[in-house]
Amino acid sequence: MKTCFRVFRTSDWARRFTIQQDNDPKHTAKTTQKWLQDKSLNVLECPSQGPDLNPIEYLWRDLKVAVQRRSPSNRTELERICREEWEKLPKYMCTKIVASFPRRLEAGKDTAKDVSTKY
Repeated sequence: MKTCFRVFRTSDWARRFTIQQDNDPKHTAKTTQKWLQDKSLNVLECPSQGPDLNPIEYLWRDLKVAVQRRSPSNRTELERICREEWEKLPKYMCTKIVASFPRRLEAGKDTAKDVSTKY
């Protein structure tokens, strides 16, 4: 993160963008929160039961399942299989995931009431 932030910080982007992260413990840790605050970065607040609003997460899930099915036995094999399986992911999946976001956002309104969603 620090390496990425150096490039990010030197541009004008830091003031124009908001960082989105879920409620994973590594994101909500006090040290992480302090680091983000010290860098004056905008962070989107996420409800505890909110839908995942990061489209890549759905592709990572599909990739993970496909790679696990092939049971790589070492790092080289893992990297090769990841590339192969990534190329096999159907292109329409991206469109389908993005198209589902209005429903996800609508479902996210319920999280203000601490109601979990199906996403």
